[in-house]
Amino acid sequence: MKIAIDVGPLKGGDSVRGVGVYVRELLKVLDIEGVDIKNSDLGKYDVVHFTRFNPFFVSIPLRKQKHVKFVLTIYDLIPLIYPEHYPSGVKGWINWQINKFIIKKNIDAIITISETSKKDICRFIGVNPDKVHVTYLAPRQVFSKLDTSNFKSEIAKRYHLPERFALYVGDINYNKNIPVLIESCKIAKIPLVIVGKQVKEIKNMDLNHPELTHLKGLNWDEVIRPGFVTDEDLVKIYNLATIYIQPSLYEGFGLPVLEAQAVGLPVVASKTQALMEIGENAALFADPNNAKDFADKIKEAIGNHELIEKGIVNAKKYSWKKTASETFKIYEQHE
Repeated sequence: MKIAIDVGPLKGGDSVRGVGVYVRELLKVLDIEGVDIKNSDLGKYDVVHFTRFNPFFVSIPLRKQKHVKFVLTIYDLIPLIYPEHYPSGVKGWINWQINKFIIKKNIDAIITISETSKKDICRFIGVNPDKVHVTYLAPRQVFSKLDTSNFKSEIAKRYHLPERFALYVGDINYNKNIPVLIESCKIAKIPLVIVGKQVKEIKNMDLNHPELTHLKGLNWDEVIRPGFVTDEDLVKIYNLATIYIQPSLYEGFGLPVLEAQAVGLPVVASKTQALMEIGENAALFADPNNAKDFADKIKEAIGNHELIEKGIVNAKKYSWKKTASETFKIYEQHE
């Protein structure tokens, strides 16, 4: 069986996001060579796996040869859930109609990353649930508990980290709910560290953009923003943190929750579907619209050894080997 996995997400901004992690880990575990699908003859493959999807851009071919099976990963449909913050424009709306048509006509199997996203896909696209397969993401092996004495002073100095701090890793677009994150840490009286490229560049961003208007008027003075950091340093920062917070209004998955649990951090996350799906009983959940509730949960979670142990056990349920194995079965099923 000749398989082509799209390596598009390994270029540009997606390479350091969950999409890039997904493609990189699949290629590694399955030991399959990635393909630049845009510039390849797809007719020479049995299965073509498209790993990028934006509802407002057409990235799937309109035509395919009969012997080729098309598999598409859709991570989430957040832009459709919050249309006022992710406006499609006329062209984007037309592309969305084209995408729905192509998916129904040409896609043999859809892979997604949570039961929550599966429900959204079936609802918005109108496909048969049997066509949509859930394969969970997983924390990479590098995310583990370390002896912090080997690097504590060096990393703390490099990134200006205090003795105790709450950590958030990721982007700052609307669904990430950054205002509640900042306010809850202020109430809980714990310094906040946000790791990610976007937040470092906040002063150069157009806060009139619908995805960013929620950031207007926020006080960043007390938020420590290291910017983008390497995986090696990120693991160390996780290990030095006191608690991890995932305040999102909505997620397709929420990979940092598992990364934090894997290194032995207590986690407080939003009481939203996907985060509860993956966090199970191993995190404390708070109302994403209530900073006081988050602050209370933060205080409750810090130093909670039972929660930490549950988190370590929960993170071990997920592995890229399992994800890759389930993905390969989908290829075989539709080959």
